[in-house]
Amino acid sequence: TECVSGCVCPEGLFDDGRGGCVEQKDCPCIHNNEWYSSGDKIKVDCNTCTCQKGVWKCTDDVCYGTCMIYGSGHYNTFDGKFYDFDGSCEYVAAQDFCGDKNSSGSFSIITENVPCGTTGVTCSKAIKMFLGVSDDSQYISNIQRHIGGDVQYWNRTVGLYLVIEASNGVMLIWDKKTTVFIKLSPDYKGKVCGLCGNFDDKANNDFTTRSGLLDTNPLNFGNSWKQSPMCPDVTQEIKPCDLKPHRKSWAEKECSIIQSEVFKICHSKVNPLPFYEACVHDACSCDSGGDCECFCSAVAAYAQECIKAEACVFWRTPDIC
Repeated sequence: TECVSGCVCPEGLFDDGRGGCVEQKDCPCIHNNEWYSSGDKIKVDCNTCTCQKGVWKCTDDVCYGTCMIYGSGHYNTFDGKFYDFDGSCEYVAAQDFCGDKNSSGSFSIITENVPCGTTGVTCSKAIKMFLGVSDDSQYISNIQRHIGGDVQYWNRTVGLYLVIEASNGVMLIWDKKTTVFIKLSPDYKGKVCGLCGNFDDKANNDFTTRSGLLDTNPLNFGNSWKQSPMCPDVTQEIKPCDLKPHRKSWAEKECSIIQSEVFKICHSKVNPLPFYEACVHDACSCDSGGDCECFCSAVAAYAQECIKAEACVFWRTPDIC
């Protein structure tokens, strides 16, 4: 299946893995189980890769990091670690006040999580964004911002989203419901902490607690980032479909769109399984109204990751979201 010289092809030509013989300069490349011809270009995050003689040659730009918090307690960190945490309190989502460098930070983003539904799962109700150092605070919709004189910011609406962009390389994107994206410039690599991880391109050390220790349990990790010691610790993972079994089959049927033909173009680029499981979890737990909204937010989260991976999917219809 690779581009190799051998008894299959005449001397000087290579088997291209697709039943043909080509010169070495025309060898194809493989990415996410798909073949690309020589000269083809693909985007990987913010870099462009070109297929040359069977090998990918990529630009070396440093990319922005994105953390996603959505639905009932789902987190996808800057380094791509996916986990669930259902705490009811205010938590540090991301900040650059970490470790001994406590005094020098330029931002802190706090998520206020409250119970949604009757099963005990929680959703992000409000996001507080502190920029620079200042006592001046103001509310805009559900986003509270404390602005220091040294950091400028702009806000605008883009489609469904409210976007707040600050001059220190921090961007917040909110769908005015339960989904929040935090984008950080590459300058923050390895310098941040909180529920969104440390943005050092390694997912295996994202569960670093407030005291700087590495944990394997998302509950211990999440509890360490609560803002108030008065809030109770989360001691067990909530499984809403076990608590509401009558909702499970409806949830699985609706959420199956993520694993269906509709998203087929994306499956090889972004693993649908964690997003499908998160969707079923949310559709089971949203039992006090707004269950369609919970389902739609969960599917939109997968669609957003697909767009990032250059797989555009048109999944909204008059009947679905």
